[in-house]
Amino acid sequence: MTSEIRAPRRGGAAWRYFGDTRNFLIAPQLLLLQVAHPVVGAGVEQHSDFRAAPWQRLWRTVSSLATVIYGGQAAATAEADRIRALHRHLSGVDAQGRRYHALNPEAYHWVHATLVRGAHDGHRVFGRGMTDAETEEYYREMRDVGRVWGLKDHHLPPDWASFLAYYDEMVARRLESNRSVRDVLDELARPQKPPTRWIPGPLWRPFAALSARWALLVTVGTLPPVLRERLGLTWTPRQERALRRFVRLVRLLMALVPPPLRIAGTLAVAYWNTHKPGTSPQNRQPLGTPGPDRVPPPRTAKEHVA
Repeated sequence: MTSEIRAPRRGGAAWRYFGDTRNFLIAPQLLLLQVAHPVVGAGVEQHSDFRAAPWQRLWRTVSSLATVIYGGQAAATAEADRIRALHRHLSGVDAQGRRYHALNPEAYHWVHATLVRGAHDGHRVFGRGMTDAETEEYYREMRDVGRVWGLKDHHLPPDWASFLAYYDEMVARRLESNRSVRDVLDELARPQKPPTRWIPGPLWRPFAALSARWALLVTVGTLPPVLRERLGLTWTPRQERALRRFVRLVRLLMALVPPPLRIAGTLAVAYWNTHKPGTSPQNRQPLGTPGPDRVPPPRTAKEHVA
């Protein structure tokens, strides 16, 4: 007998914490961790438009995650199916001659793991952090998100302590420097101007210089030290002090923002994705997982990453 695969419930820990504005500050670190996996790095290098269009790539990623977490059961399932179909035929040989496939279970799980850990770390670094009970609830719900994406139960550690052990082991033995890692670091150091006409170049340049400084500071400063050393990234006491000052500023500013407003932007993206013109009516659901009388039953665990 197969169990139901559920998207995050409205008001649950994943709902409250994942789309928080503060987590966007740590998002470049997650991308760096993801592409440091040899399979993900090779796939991004050979099949992604990240170098040519980083902002468009960022928008598609944020849009997809918002739909899965906040779009409701039908929309989450449809988006997960779309992502798997998109990656099903992406394969090749990396620079070291190793064959890879985008749906490699280890790599697919690693991407999910960085998202799980990233939101937790975002609140730990830039907020009060989650309590032990909140952490376990959050992990249970994000484990379900992994199952929505197609991961099997045996790919997903059963609890938070097991997840941390898995995460540390992956960092210690599997992540490496590659072309995609260097591309991410180069983009952070010299961010391209967004593809909009209303931001003139002279206005973008000073903003880009300032944002590059803080993005690199947060990204490098929050990496696991062992990986930072492996990638050849320096970290000085002066940088550590600068990061602490930035963290205090963010905590002060975000303390003034009511919790519902901290996820308002991500909710808006999910709402647009599920209600924009041309959206299938079957996927137009109220935000969050509705009751069983309002949507078809969630799919069962029959199509997972092998």
